[in-house]
Amino acid sequence: MVRLTRRALGGLGLAMAAAAAKAKAPTVRAAWPDATETAAMIRAGEMSALEAAKAAVDRCERLQPKLNVLVTSDFDRALDKAKLAPLAGPFAGVPFLVKDLEDYRGLPTRLGSRAFLAAPPAAIQGPLVDAFMRTGVNVIGKSATPEAGFLPTTEPLAFGPTRNPWDPGRSSGGSSGGAAAAVAAGIVPIAHASDGGGSIRIPASCCGLFGLKPSRGRMTGARGETKISDLSVNHVLTRSVRDSAAMFAAIEDAGPGAQLPPVGLVTAPLTRKLRVGLLMEGGSGRAPAPEVRAATQDSARLLESLGHHVVPTAWPIGPEFGDDFLLLWAADAAQLAAAIARASGAPPNAEVLEPFTLGLAELAARAPKDALPQALQRLHAAAMAYDPWFVGHQLDVVMSPVVAWTPPPLGTVGPQVPFETLIPRLVEYVGYTTYHNVVGAPAMSVPLHWTADGLPVGTMFAARVGFEALLFQLAYQLEEARPWADRAPPIRA
Repeated sequence: MVRLTRRALGGLGLAMAAAAAKAKAPTVRAAWPDATETAAMIRAGEMSALEAAKAAVDRCERLQPKLNVLVTSDFDRALDKAKLAPLAGPFAGVPFLVKDLEDYRGLPTRLGSRAFLAAPPAAIQGPLVDAFMRTGVNVIGKSATPEAGFLPTTEPLAFGPTRNPWDPGRSSGGSSGGAAAAVAAGIVPIAHASDGGGSIRIPASCCGLFGLKPSRGRMTGARGETKISDLSVNHVLTRSVRDSAAMFAAIEDAGPGAQLPPVGLVTAPLTRKLRVGLLMEGGSGRAPAPEVRAATQDSARLLESLGHHVVPTAWPIGPEFGDDFLLLWAADAAQLAAAIARASGAPPNAEVLEPFTLGLAELAARAPKDALPQALQRLHAAAMAYDPWFVGHQLDVVMSPVVAWTPPPLGTVGPQVPFETLIPRLVEYVGYTTYHNVVGAPAMSVPLHWTADGLPVGTMFAARVGFEALLFQLAYQLEEARPWADRAPPIRA
């Protein structure tokens, strides 16, 4: 789930109206080159940027019919760009995807929605995409997302479902599901992702990738995002920790006036022992599926084998948290519906917006006038309980499942499930990820487990606001102890 920012909502209205790394890093043994190795090969002349782009385009053309990861291709421009020299930046020439919730100049932003299928190409792009471009990546297209990023699965009615390369009958996660499937299948080694309620971490878990959600206000373009309602943050999905850390260092806001002290490039694993709080039940109090429980327990044993001290802990939030988050989520859908109504002159119907989006908007409309302000007050109190939770229990990080189930079959949490049936499913499925968005704290999904039938299951680790360096160091340590980059799904390049 990715919350629509004010800038994104403004872009929606305009579109509707118009439509009417050089640093040393650990070696990774991988099924195919990660972004760091790809960039190094290009710099060394072992591969040209044009060869890298042509290979990515070929992989995409071959796997798109099987996985449906792309909603808009940009192959010709990518190939033309690759012919230019010299290329600059730590990822110069590396093929890349921009998620279709973010403007990228020259391509339409359609947000996984039928409402914006006729959106014109974006004339401008934001500072985040500018920051990505300065790293030298070469965009070959825009990745699939559910409608407005609202669901934790990528099955938009506008474009059809994105399929999981580990099992094409299952969800790739959401809302960055197109990005996750593309990276997992080896189409591109790194792709843009965003997270407003789990949308980096959930696809990472579903597709066997590494995905770190940064702190609120951390990245370029996020200045002024300081409120509880500023849920969504941006980063990437990768196969290796070093790719994620290098991109993080390249696009974090490190200039004068940055909201958080810069982290810089993290290249080394953890050297100290941590006290780790273990959460097994979700924020709603529901237990995970047995396979997810087993995976989390296995991750806890791995931590203990590395010398860390794992202790049980409990969420510092009450049962009202889920309903309050749902209302905030619904308010986003109501804003989207209102923007479409203003631009088109008529309220959106089921031919324009998906049933789930309309259900959310109706939920917001039915709520008492003071319900959202009261929910925001309670969410603020919940956020204020985060640091005391860590300090009071002397915790360095907290670990838990990412989601309650292994990657669900397509249609389980899709947009056409009846609203009253879908809401309790979602509350159970994503009961672990949303709190960190309300707090604005960093959290990551680490691919430490695969089930007997070959499905990936991530483990989530979260830290206090601004402590991304600690999470990267822990991730390097876990990657070294239990490597995953050499695993490849059945559907792959």
